[in-house]
Amino acid sequence: METIHALLHPQAYRFIDQSSLGPDFSALQSFAMDDALSMSVGEGMSPTTARLWVHHDTVVLGIPDARLPYISEAIDFLNSEGYEVIVRNSGGLGVVLDDGVLNLSLIFPDSKEVNIHEGYEAMVSFVRLLFSDLTDEIEAYEITRSYCPGTYDLSIRGQKFAGISQRRVKNGSAVQIYLDVSGSGAQRAYLLKRFYEIGKRNEETRFQYPDIDPTVMASMNELLGTGLTVSDVRDRILKKIYDLSGKVVTNPLEEQEIEWFNKRFEQMIQRNEKALDRLK
Repeated sequence: METIHALLHPQAYRFIDQSSLGPDFSALQSFAMDDALSMSVGEGMSPTTARLWVHHDTVVLGIPDARLPYISEAIDFLNSEGYEVIVRNSGGLGVVLDDGVLNLSLIFPDSKEVNIHEGYEAMVSFVRLLFSDLTDEIEAYEITRSYCPGTYDLSIRGQKFAGISQRRVKNGSAVQIYLDVSGSGAQRAYLLKRFYEIGKRNEETRFQYPDIDPTVMASMNELLGTGLTVSDVRDRILKKIYDLSGKVVTNPLEEQEIEWFNKRFEQMIQRNEKALDRLK
């Protein structure tokens, strides 16, 4: 039986569902939202928060991706395939988001006292609990030939379906995971395989970009033989956080949080414009 991580047992959860906002909801807004909520949770203004988000046909690149020798041509390729491209101002590499990918942020307080690995372990524990009725085979280790490989990749029988990142702001930490719920994991991986082939060609680079093998990635439905939808997983998350705390609130952003969000969103827009302008 999966051990429930201590961070998953707050007195209450705040639940913010932005999974059905549609194509106009930008990934830049998501990063600003998590920053604002991290500040709020860190200040004790908000309880531990679970935020759900979906972005349609978007590729989120990491800072190292922007240093590819032929990055402009690579971005042109993604645009030609119908994908919006943004560059986040944090670590990690490119990931593919679409309407079959559910993103979850668990936002915890006391980041200055809690080891960074604790946040990752809490998310691993949560996902195992979330799907414990469907599988006990979820493992956490780096799938080296996936896109955005990392120590806390989640896989079943060697095929990755989720990746975890963490961003710390002030005294709060947002642990973010993308879950490939439906669709083809291999098709998403092939898109980024072509991106790196076009962006790197045969040039030597100081940074080692992933040599992607699309067969090591799959969606949960492909791995489990299920017909899960993003809405199904949303309902599972809501039920699970209630089971873990006994209290869930759905308060909208307060005045101070809106101010923090607007400031962070403007910063994200400016930084992203500068990052993309450098690539022209």
